[in-house]
Amino acid sequence: MLFSSDLFLFVFLPVVLLVYYCPLRSTRRGQNWFLLAASLFFYGWAEPVFVLVMLGSVLYNYLLGLWVAARMGRGRRTTLPVALAVAGNLSLLFVFKYLTFTLVNLRAAGLSAPLVNVALPVGISFFTFQALSYVLDVARGDAEVQKNPLNVGLYIAFFPQLIAGPIVKYRTVAHQIQHRQESWEMFSQGCWRFLIGLGKKVILANQLAVIADAAFDAGVPGSVAMAWVGSLCYTLQIYFDFGGYSDMAIGLGKMFGFQFLENFRYPYLASSCRDFWKRWHISLTTWFRDYLYIPLGGNRMKSRWGVWRNMLVVWLFTGIWHGANWTFLTWGLVWFVLLSAERLWHPLERCPLWLRRAVTFLVVNFTWVLFRADSLERAAGFLGAMFGVGVPAVWSPEAGYYLTQNWAVLALAIAACGPAATWLRGRLTRLAQRAEKPWLMPAWDAVCAVSLGAVFLVSAAFLVKGSYNPFIYFNF
Repeated sequence: MLFSSDLFLFVFLPVVLLVYYCPLRSTRRGQNWFLLAASLFFYGWAEPVFVLVMLGSVLYNYLLGLWVAARMGRGRRTTLPVALAVAGNLSLLFVFKYLTFTLVNLRAAGLSAPLVNVALPVGISFFTFQALSYVLDVARGDAEVQKNPLNVGLYIAFFPQLIAGPIVKYRTVAHQIQHRQESWEMFSQGCWRFLIGLGKKVILANQLAVIADAAFDAGVPGSVAMAWVGSLCYTLQIYFDFGGYSDMAIGLGKMFGFQFLENFRYPYLASSCRDFWKRWHISLTTWFRDYLYIPLGGNRMKSRWGVWRNMLVVWLFTGIWHGANWTFLTWGLVWFVLLSAERLWHPLERCPLWLRRAVTFLVVNFTWVLFRADSLERAAGFLGAMFGVGVPAVWSPEAGYYLTQNWAVLALAIAACGPAATWLRGRLTRLAQRAEKPWLMPAWDAVCAVSLGAVFLVSAAFLVKGSYNPFIYFNF
């Protein structure tokens, strides 16, 4: 079930909110049981059998958490249960996500290996990392163990962040599971945030996907212009697709009293590669930092080679986490090279901010081509086409058609990459204070409310119509 679907918007979410806030308002335990049941229903809507995988993950990590706490209480080392948590969770991820890929490559290398096609549970990379976070946070003393399996189940399976993040660390929400405070103000903020994410996904990302798919599915685009249009549209699509979904998840969390950390901070305004990864998919980068990079030694290594080794491990895992394909592994290695080079050499350090942002955006755009392509050969062909290699023309009618038909969506998407609304609100606030025009801010709030209403109506119209509605990160 997609957040951006009429079933979710007009049936599932209203029913869950009504039950949560009406008959169950006075019982936290009842609310938590209900949210867990609703989350399992949400997850099992398409493939009910995978609910068993989810419940198995919950039970496994719940028992390991108890074991860790028991050993800590007796002053004993927690190495064994933590090792089992890491091995068990990563084994689950390997079987469902990487086993088929591994066997195919073993056969390609001439080794005898069976062919097994394992279906991929939606969002397994996200909820597996969250489950592992629970055991690790308990072992570190960053959070208390949960004696009630319901609370562990709700943490891992809570439907707003279940299938596409953000990856919520257990210590971030441990207290909120039992002691969150709902309020009308937080609920309103959640609705506002959800509608912004819905607009990003349905109005921007889904329309940009049509152009990006036309360019990439052709293998090699028909012109240089089409290659650039396709890469730009995919760069914008993946941001509004995933960023929009994160906005909806954060908004839904607020509706139920949960505060999730931000997952994106205007990543396409980054002024360096390092800055980009402080802004993009923050929950993943901080997860790898806290649970892999720092335990390996992080920047505290005595030699620069040790730091680079740690970075290489992290970026190999980052690439592999995204999917079982050589393109993702190569994509991770490319980012390792880019970030390592940036540590050694800062050619744009004294350049104007706009130039640093433009160069960083171009670099990110090139890496997304590798991320989107079906194979390394196709990625090389597409990148070559962007520079006139292997294409018959610089311009093509196809590129002109997509630009003329979608210029408004492209312009809106580019504008939405920055904090335009926040900037305008700040300007109006200062103007209202200087000019003593107190009516400006209520007028702005009214315009925002009407605009969000329009976003909802337009998005609902697209969904009811059955418009193209893919979602990139369901594959992860």
